[in-house]
Amino acid sequence: MAGGAATVALPAPAAPRAEPGQPAPAPATEPRRPAEPSGPRPLYLGTYTSAEGGGTGIGLARYDPATGAVTGSGTLTGVADPSYLAAHPDGRTLYAVDERANGAVTAVRRADRRILGSRGTGGAAPCHLSVHPSGRWLLSANYGSGSVAVHPIDASGALGERTALVTHSGPPGPGQQGPRAHQFVTGPDGGHVLAVDLGTDSVHSYRLDLTRGTLAEVGRAHTRPGAGPRHLAFHPGGRFAYLANEVDDTVAVCAYDADTGRLRIGAPQSTGSGAGTNYPAQILVTADGAFAYLANRGHNSLARYAVEADGARLRLLDTVPVAGDFPRQIAFSPDGRLLFAANQRSGTVSVFHVDAADGGLRLAGEPFASPVAVCALPL
Repeated sequence: MAGGAATVALPAPAAPRAEPGQPAPAPATEPRRPAEPSGPRPLYLGTYTSAEGGGTGIGLARYDPATGAVTGSGTLTGVADPSYLAAHPDGRTLYAVDERANGAVTAVRRADRRILGSRGTGGAAPCHLSVHPSGRWLLSANYGSGSVAVHPIDASGALGERTALVTHSGPPGPGQQGPRAHQFVTGPDGGHVLAVDLGTDSVHSYRLDLTRGTLAEVGRAHTRPGAGPRHLAFHPGGRFAYLANEVDDTVAVCAYDADTGRLRIGAPQSTGSGAGTNYPAQILVTADGAFAYLANRGHNSLARYAVEADGARLRLLDTVPVAGDFPRQIAFSPDGRLLFAANQRSGTVSVFHVDAADGGLRLAGEPFASPVAVCALPL
């Protein structure tokens, strides 16, 4: 399957529109992040505080945007098992999941590292969170209980009481015991949010009430049985997305209809991992939509894809060793010139220079040591 490509077709979507009684969805580019001074930039590192050899909180570091060199600067304690991190669009607040049996999400003010409080997610083991582009809502996925939650964000960046909690349903996939929500993100139109569920081989589409923060399911897309979908990334054109399937070691091109919020999942494609055991983790797309990258846990590589046909096709180009063990998560620097890979088992963060012309990756020196590194968030 290496080098193969799959295509799905979809008519161009209409412009985003609001439901009756709701404000129009906010463009993905607002609110704008304030300019920050040049020089070293902040890097936040997620870990498991309850794991053997794990960290004691959110790791604090700086990186050089020119060289990719990382320097540690301490730890922000007081957050339990902060395995996934996200920042508010205005850059002032950091959010972390508390991936424990009684799950929670925590807000931290970046300026003075003050914890603004935590709120329960209503489920077990939240493993992913994201901020709606409007900056008004925090979305979180409870892996252990197969549910998704919404919390309001006030003007200070602090979280309010949960406004929505939906538990997924449906028959479990082969080898699964029930729903396992693994990601909760906003669609390109801003009015729909999508939840990827590994346990039921499905992606749920919801309309988010932008005034009340409630959810109404509008569609459910299914992978082939046993795919185990984990993470989704949208093409900047808004009509296509790419799905990393953890269990059957594949990726798929998906068509997205912004009017309805519905997703249509295409044929499975190779991750470039060969015949060995491999669990795809996270997929990213460059801001110009030209290339995509997939983190391969097991093969311990980053797969590089050319994105073709205005987003409708992925073509595997190659794989690059990640210089670590079990890359759990990957992220671009804000300018897209660096790619960070958090390697869980080796306890390291690898940094790569990204060639804008051909998408090539070049390792930027020795990986940075970080205990049980499961998330790297460069700002």
